[in-house]
Amino acid sequence: MKGRIHSIDTFGTVDGPGIRFVLFMQGCALQCRFCHNPDTWETSGGRQMSVEEVIAELEPYLVYYRKSGGGITVTGGEPTLQAPFVAELFKTVKERFGLHTALDSSGFCEPSNARSLIDYTDLVLLDLKQMDSARHEQLTSQPNERILRFASWLAGQHKTMWVRHVLIPGITDSWQDLTALGRYVSGLDSVERIELLPYHRMGVYKWQQLGRIYPLEGVQTPSAAEVERAKAIIEAARKEAAASP
Repeated sequence: MKGRIHSIDTFGTVDGPGIRFVLFMQGCALQCRFCHNPDTWETSGGRQMSVEEVIAELEPYLVYYRKSGGGITVTGGEPTLQAPFVAELFKTVKERFGLHTALDSSGFCEPSNARSLIDYTDLVLLDLKQMDSARHEQLTSQPNERILRFASWLAGQHKTMWVRHVLIPGITDSWQDLTALGRYVSGLDSVERIELLPYHRMGVYKWQQLGRIYPLEGVQTPSAAEVERAKAIIEAARKEAAASP
């Protein structure tokens, strides 16, 4: 079995606890207007690697992952598109090295396609981009019903989640959007934390290299004050919903 790999980061510090080996898979069913890795969209791209070839890249850094309480995170693109490969990789690193495993996913996946993968996943970093389905489709090219079904299924499996939300000024930062997110997350009992990711423009050059027009030209990174405002709105809505009968 081989997977299509976009790239590897051997010293990741923002995709789960501790220092992590981060594997970027090739292929994605979404085409987010703010994506900083549009070169991962094409499912036929990347390089093909076996599980053992990936492990050979990981093994020299095991001491850092273990000492820091880290592990391996598989992201993308969308890793659930290659669920059997990622499941086999997670199974192997857990059995051989006892490493913590994290899956960074948009959630655009049917549970039936990911059951074995989730069995070997310790943490899901779930990206909830927009709660309104029509606006989600405008932002990502797909509606969000499948994503919300997947989130509810993960909660039903008592799978630990960190919910991630990209804060884009004028697009995902309205009071209504943030309140809806907080209320929804309050119903997912296995969510351990909510991470607000400030929108950035570091991937714009990739759009240019691919000959694509960047859709969010002119949108700026949110200020620290805007991020704190968003956190407060989400937390207030989450607490209010949790307290409601």
